[in-house]
Amino acid sequence: MCGGIEYQGEKIYFPNPQARLPVRNRSGDVTWGNRKQEANSNFPNGGWARLNSIYAGKWKPWHPRPVLIAADQFMEKDQDAQSHWIPLDQRMVIQGLLAERKKEQRVYVVTIDTPPEYAWIHDRWPRLLRLKQ
Repeated sequence: MCGGIEYQGEKIYFPNPQARLPVRNRSGDVTWGNRKQEANSNFPNGGWARLNSIYAGKWKPWHPRPVLIAADQFMEKDQDAQSHWIPLDQRMVIQGLLAERKKEQRVYVVTIDTPPEYAWIHDRWPRLLRLKQ
């Protein structure tokens, strides 16, 4: 489900309340999702948005916009809580959803079903996009 991202040598983990993701074409990083222990009820808990829930309109109250998250690799944990870092080709990015409420923004990693070769790690996977050159 993408519990961590590494970009330019910095590892960013979702459980950290200070986690901010590098969103391309935005000035500065954006706070990654919303944690249960945060007092912010303006946003859904978690750091992920299922693609089918976006298509179903469940994110409409947060005025969702697609964004691109820069990453060199991302981390998934398997059933035994072992971390697996998956490197990305330099032309690949992670699709994100930018949510907004009351002039505050949060970014969520868009997830899809896991490719068959990685299904043993997790059942959800970040949606990866290839940049046009």
